[in-house]
Amino acid sequence: MSAALRAGTFTIRPLDPLSDAELLHGWVTHPKAAYWMMQGARLEEVERAYMEIAADPHHHALLGLRDGEPAFLMEKYDPAHRELVGLYDPEPGDVGMHFLVPPTDTPVHGFTRAVITAVMGHLFEDPATHRVVVEPDVSNKAVHALNEVVGFVPDREIDKPEKRALLSFCTREQFFTSQSSRSPAARGVTV
Repeated sequence: MSAALRAGTFTIRPLDPLSDAELLHGWVTHPKAAYWMMQGARLEEVERAYMEIAADPHHHALLGLRDGEPAFLMEKYDPAHRELVGLYDPEPGDVGMHFLVPPTDTPVHGFTRAVITAVMGHLFEDPATHRVVVEPDVSNKAVHALNEVVGFVPDREIDKPEKRALLSFCTREQFFTSQSSRSPAARGVTV
């Protein structure tokens, strides 16, 4: 998957839990990644966590690259088997998603919006994906606003073991409608 953006060109590749662990450790333990819930994790713990994901047929970690350089982390999972088991009734074609944009000293306006747009586009490249499901912390207002921009509609608050979450859904149609209603310049897409 590749998306041309004013912020650069994104590609997405499978995460290598061994060679990418040091990079991820810096991202997931940073204070700005508090919602990732890995503050204080040692390098070995991050490596182990992503090795477990790599071995899980229902959970996948991917690394997003900007012009060939690591720029974001995304995870996709089957909510019928991970994260949301027993918390809602999954439908065929549901895919769960998490994404993390690491902090930077040189922020690019609209970059995080471009990332979530690329993540959603990647998920919907699979014709079997009909709806994306997210469950961010209810207090994470920044991600709620980003989710809304790409078409997510909040459903309800749910209690997970680690947090109170806002269960939200975005169908393929909602995503593409959200993108068509914004100008290419507003989406950061080069045409």
